[in-house]
Amino acid sequence: MNGIILVDKPQDWTSHDVVAKLRVVLHERRIGHSGTLDPLATGILVVFVGRATRAVEFAESDSKEYLAGLRLGVSTDTQDITGNVIAKYNALPDETEVREAISRFVGDIEQIPPMYSAIKIGGKKLYELARRGESVERAPRKITISAIDVAGRDGGDYILNISCSKGTYVRTLCNDIGEALGCGACMSSLRRTRAGVFSVYAAHSIDDIETAAREDRLLDIMLPVDTLFASFPKITVGQSAAKCLKNGNIIKTSAEDGDYRVYSDSEEFLLLGRAERGKLKTIKSFFEVS
Repeated sequence: MNGIILVDKPQDWTSHDVVAKLRVVLHERRIGHSGTLDPLATGILVVFVGRATRAVEFAESDSKEYLAGLRLGVSTDTQDITGNVIAKYNALPDETEVREAISRFVGDIEQIPPMYSAIKIGGKKLYELARRGESVERAPRKITISAIDVAGRDGGDYILNISCSKGTYVRTLCNDIGEALGCGACMSSLRRTRAGVFSVYAAHSIDDIETAAREDRLLDIMLPVDTLFASFPKITVGQSAAKCLKNGNIIKTSAEDGDYRVYSDSEEFLLLGRAERGKLKTIKSFFEVS
């Protein structure tokens, strides 16, 4: 069993919980995912099954889209509502001021990762240090916020629609918006609506996946791994060339320089390849190994 399953992660589940559950449901040990979601978050988790796990590294750098709850007037140690409140503010800005403030975060910006994160410094995960009451200096990281806007309100919270690059901590973004407004803020909710080429509207609940497994319909909800590379042009090679590529050899090609999805003449997806000066070599292979 090889392919991609788009999971709509439920709240209070870790991304690891999802993988552990699917290993049991699918009877497959080779399962991985791209783009970890915190337990508070819901939304699309791209899960790779079988030999498709070789594609995880290519999905890690994908851009993301989120709907995030911004709660003004409250700052916490985790930068979201699960943490301990460290400051409260009574005077809150109006929506015009909020919109003006968030517009300043669009573009290439620097963000200091939160202490409650899995980043390692000195061999220790930051959240392990934070739980012991320790804080260490973190170097800012460059991220890109492609777009951010107020999508609506939920009670007193603003719902932000955010498009961003890999490595963006949305709760830190909420915290930083609060600091810019001078009233503090934390993230009250988070839903990932897009990961790269994949949308949450095509994702499946854990219950749906379990039902599909019981009814032997898993292939109906599993996407082929080449879906991840849909933006790359396609090359089809003959039987002899396919055999050479499967043996790890470089072949001649008339394709222009660039990266390609490479298929056999029987439409088997073989690999992601790179054409360079008339030669085609493998970047990563995905054909079945007997």
